[in-house]
Amino acid sequence: MDFLTNYLSDLRRALDELDLAIVMQMREALQAAHRDQRQVFVIGNGGSAALASHLAVDLGKCASHEGRPRWRVLSLTDNIPWMTALSNDIAYETVFVEQLKNYAQPGDVLLAISGSGNSPNILRAVEWANEAGLTTLGLTGFRGGKLAPLAHHALIVPAMHMGRVEDGHLIVAHMLVYYFIEHPELS
Repeated sequence: MDFLTNYLSDLRRALDELDLAIVMQMREALQAAHRDQRQVFVIGNGGSAALASHLAVDLGKCASHEGRPRWRVLSLTDNIPWMTALSNDIAYETVFVEQLKNYAQPGDVLLAISGSGNSPNILRAVEWANEAGLTTLGLTGFRGGKLAPLAHHALIVPAMHMGRVEDGHLIVAHMLVYYFIEHPELS
């Protein structure tokens, strides 16, 4: 029982320490992309890849309302043949950059999710996106890694446990998405 109560206690502490001003900045960047019909790309590895897919589905399906512009959102984690071809023929570090080179335009948004903030393929994609004129958003944990200072807007879930970091990322993703689901007039 102690493990369960301690896990929840640590998660609550991390959530209480979230910088909600940064969450608002991220929401505003997504809102501007939607308003201007820009593309939103989401990337991550492992559990963060699953969250990238989840976030893209929620924005694309649930936040797209009848009679309003639809969300242009794509998780770059979902094209397994392309990712494995890039990994095999070039390097795993390029799996997101190479896709962005085909799809991204200045003014688009890249939301990068990395628990550690140090995944080379994520960092390379954010560096490329910054140079290409995209707005970059980062969700990270621990102490932010290299992603936090690299992204235009980076939210660090202040926990030293990957499970709690990923829990926090899911909650932040839902806070962002449900804003647009529940307030279609503002998106």
